[in-house]
Amino acid sequence: MTEEKILEALSNVQEPDLGKDLVTLNMVKDIEIEGNYVSFTVVLTTPACPLKDMIKNACVNAVKLLVNKDAVVNVKFTANTTTKRTDAGTVLPKVKNIIAVVSGKGGVGKSTVAANLALALSQGGAKTGLLDADIYGPSVPIMFGVRGERPMMVDVGGEKPMIAPLERYGIKLISIGLLVDEKNAVVWRGPMASSAIRQFITDVYWDELDYLVIDMPPGTGDIHLTLVQTVPVTGVVIVTTPQEVALADAKKGIAMFGQSQVNVPIIGLVENMSYFTPAELPENKYYIFGKEGGKRLADEYDIPFLGQIPLVQSIREGGDQGVPVMMGDDAVTKKAFEEFASVVVRSVAMRNANIKADKIAETV
Repeated sequence: MTEEKILEALSNVQEPDLGKDLVTLNMVKDIEIEGNYVSFTVVLTTPACPLKDMIKNACVNAVKLLVNKDAVVNVKFTANTTTKRTDAGTVLPKVKNIIAVVSGKGGVGKSTVAANLALALSQGGAKTGLLDADIYGPSVPIMFGVRGERPMMVDVGGEKPMIAPLERYGIKLISIGLLVDEKNAVVWRGPMASSAIRQFITDVYWDELDYLVIDMPPGTGDIHLTLVQTVPVTGVVIVTTPQEVALADAKKGIAMFGQSQVNVPIIGLVENMSYFTPAELPENKYYIFGKEGGKRLADEYDIPFLGQIPLVQSIREGGDQGVPVMMGDDAVTKKAFEEFASVVVRSVAMRNANIKADKIAETV
């Protein structure tokens, strides 16, 4: 066995999302050979890669079939999360991907989806933050059990101290609800709310993150425009429920992000509260709000459909008790969020790779 033969064999292993082989993508590193033993490292596009096992099995099979049937193959993984950002040194320089979670209307479970998406990414190994940008109805303090806690200031060597986000369940989080008394209503005009969002972005010390998930306010308005004009948002996830009134508002969200002054890519649409499954009848599905309305809307607008999240009592209980469902033991619901998160990271990785390829093509 030689390094050249190993690389030749691995050039037959495709990266499923990017459609090219591992060697062409420069994803194989540190090949070591000793007798029948060979080890190497595959550099993934994200630590939360859902296709890790598939890639590992393909690598082992390629070496055994094409190089040495008696080979003992040890495939190790590391990750270098891809990013489309070329503006490091400006806003959030150490944050690789910014994902905004939006909805056309309130009450569709946007904050629940944002919180559990962030947790699923973190549990996949990615450094993750959650910014609660819902100024008028912040949910993060309740959902993460941090009501009454206050963020500290930290000196990071700049001209002024910065706000240190709280850490809970392995992710960093910040919310207006951590800075104001929850008994008081936030009665701000648009410019004040927009100014607060800018401050959360520029004055909070997020440090290094693979993904920053932003829980946006419902609807379309000042805060959305401020955000996309302040930070380079990688893409948006649109949350809807299957019923027609929610779908009508989701269409407005889709239209907003396609407008020229916004022009932010849509990662896809996720359907929340897709069906009700009672705990005592886990195989049963009751389509309370209609069936597959979100999927039809995604097809209509030709945007990716990211999955369906069931309406389950444990999701509501976890959010109210400060223990999101991703931290609980409801296997069915956790699986739904994990599958949703895996589609999101794959879509982001493919988009980043395509942008990089386009830029290379432009310079040639």
